[in-house]
Amino acid sequence: MGRRLRAERKHRGLTLREVAQASGVSLPTLSKMELGQVSISYQKFVAVARALGIDMAQLFEPDVAGGTQPAPTFAHTRLDQAPTYAGDRYDHVMLAAEFPRKKMTPVYSRIQTRDLSEFRQYNRHAGEEFLMVIAGTLQICFETGEKLTLNASESVYFDSGIGHVYLAVGAQDAQVLIVMSDA
Repeated sequence: MGRRLRAERKHRGLTLREVAQASGVSLPTLSKMELGQVSISYQKFVAVARALGIDMAQLFEPDVAGGTQPAPTFAHTRLDQAPTYAGDRYDHVMLAAEFPRKKMTPVYSRIQTRDLSEFRQYNRHAGEEFLMVIAGTLQICFETGEKLTLNASESVYFDSGIGHVYLAVGAQDAQVLIVMSDA
């Protein structure tokens, strides 16, 4: 991902300082991201992708986009072959990563965190979010103090600009499908 991040930044003619200022991610952290020397939070990951004006899944693509090839008709993904991102509290599998200029970002995630105290801050990003629980039980805690518990086959749609965190409830990790849209 670091090589891809650097390639995307350079393709746009941006300096590390410019991306750091646009994303709110510190210059040293951004440099370490490009060198593959640091694991970052999901929120920082999204902020950097947005500062570059790309879908975060593009950071997992092998080649820099920007050619004039037409968009494919579809993108087919197998979970065991898709690019993964292991965050501090969630493991994500990027779905349809190779589809260019997506208006939605689909992600399969395994939620392992079980206690709100494990978070320093709530996750928030521009846009909207749809989530469906595939297995296990998930609790979404919003910065408003509201909490929503979902079981397998239940879903929710919300404004992802409102701070939120995901918690697995019970002994089993929660497996979820998340679809995020830009603002």
